[in-house]
Amino acid sequence: MSAHPAATGPVDPTGPADLPGRTRRLLDVAEYVTLATVSATGEPWASTLHYVWAGDPLRLFFVSTRDTTHGRNIAARPRVSGSVFATGVPGELELAPVEGAQFEGVCTELSAGELASWQPYFFTVLFPDPAVREKWALPPEAFGPGRAHGFYAITVERWWLIDLRTWADDRIDRRVELPPERLRTVIPSVTASAAPPVSPPADR
Repeated sequence: MSAHPAATGPVDPTGPADLPGRTRRLLDVAEYVTLATVSATGEPWASTLHYVWAGDPLRLFFVSTRDTTHGRNIAARPRVSGSVFATGVPGELELAPVEGAQFEGVCTELSAGELASWQPYFFTVLFPDPAVREKWALPPEAFGPGRAHGFYAITVERWWLIDLRTWADDRIDRRVELPPERLRTVIPSVTASAAPPVSPPADR
């Protein structure tokens, strides 16, 4: 889900030069992240979460109650992994019928100062319609110590995409890594105080 200008770049979706462009288009159309966490005693868990992204560094923001399995796991072990994917993507976006990415990173709960900056941005992007936002957005006082909800950010450290160069020939599911520094070629830096104007999500 995106509040950013439309991505531009190479037209060949299979070439390595277009990996940043594919990442950008995927982030713009995907709605959910599957987050993998591990408990303090080593039990794995996966959760599907609605997210909003910001760039440079790539971060995936989400809201969740603290007393969930993934909330407790994050408090104990902040290193996480996960996936973002989209199916049935319109052809004009130059994506394969199934486009996806895997990542590794660190997930932390935002501090009070960060919350004040990012809470308006998150809910404005998540709910572009002001009436819907007024009904469903959580106020800043819903977060913080002693509160049920937490506001989290995953800082992505490693990012992999489906390798389309060979899949059409042998149907072997390979991945190709996109170094974080290359993400900056199409994912601009975003600060909550200087976020670009919010536009409606792409048609799905």
